[in-house]
Amino acid sequence: MAININNLSNNNQVKQKLDQQVQVKQQATQNAASSEQGKSAGKDSVSLTPQAQQLNELQKKSNDAPAVDQKKIDQLKKAIANGEYKVNPEKLAASIANFEFKLG
Repeated sequence: MAININNLSNNNQVKQKLDQQVQVKQQATQNAASSEQGKSAGKDSVSLTPQAQQLNELQKKSNDAPAVDQKKIDQLKKAIANGEYKVNPEKLAASIANFEFKLG
């Protein structure tokens, strides 16, 4: 026994209503997508992450750094080879701590 509520028992009418709802949803989705594309089309922008900005600064600093002092390198090599080079542990520790502090 079938109950007819507001003529909804007719399969054609139910199918038509469902099709209409699907079409309305599709149109709404298409309208939203096209309006979103219109908004973003005129607004192109680029932003750099903090890491990229830091890398850029480091590259600039390395390009501005002085060239290698070959004379000083040769003097250090000679002092090490002759056993004349003395390491100051306090100064070394301070330099390492300063380096790590700058790395952040």
